[in-house]
Amino acid sequence: MSSSYDPQFAPAGDVGAALMMVDSRLKSIHEGKDANDPEQKALVEQLTASLGRKGARDLLDGACTLIYMFMRWLREAHEDHDKDVIEYVVPNLVATMRMMPKSVRPEAIPTMAGLVIAAGTGLSPNLWRKQYGEWTPEEMNPLEVTTFLLAEHINRITDDPDFATRMIAEALSAVDEE
Repeated sequence: MSSSYDPQFAPAGDVGAALMMVDSRLKSIHEGKDANDPEQKALVEQLTASLGRKGARDLLDGACTLIYMFMRWLREAHEDHDKDVIEYVVPNLVATMRMMPKSVRPEAIPTMAGLVIAAGTGLSPNLWRKQYGEWTPEEMNPLEVTTFLLAEHINRITDDPDFATRMIAEALSAVDEE
């Protein structure tokens, strides 16, 4: 039975821009730069300022698409080992976000966990979130953190610091070729 939150009904958004932001953050962290690196912040602010309202919405939808794709990959990887992706990914994600009070306020954590659970069960994260109203400015940083943490989790599992980014880039290339 199909759900109204099925990913086929969700806009994909600007996955390329969302991936660029995640990849930039991953590289920045791996280079030892502070999460509040002024250069990184300036680049993100410049990008978001250039987007406009529709572009910002597309970036938001793109981040949710990334969360869905990352969780789909994680679900398949966990199922190959007879493990439940929710049981193994969500507690680690929540615990990590709790250690980041400057980036993720405690009240945003349940929403981010819900997004990940929705994606992990095959639902669209952005359609799932939409039932609770519009996104708030306070949820933007936690959304970026969630996307980053899922990508980093995949990179650690594969022991490849670029795996998550490369996987999505290859999927985007395959779609473009069709």
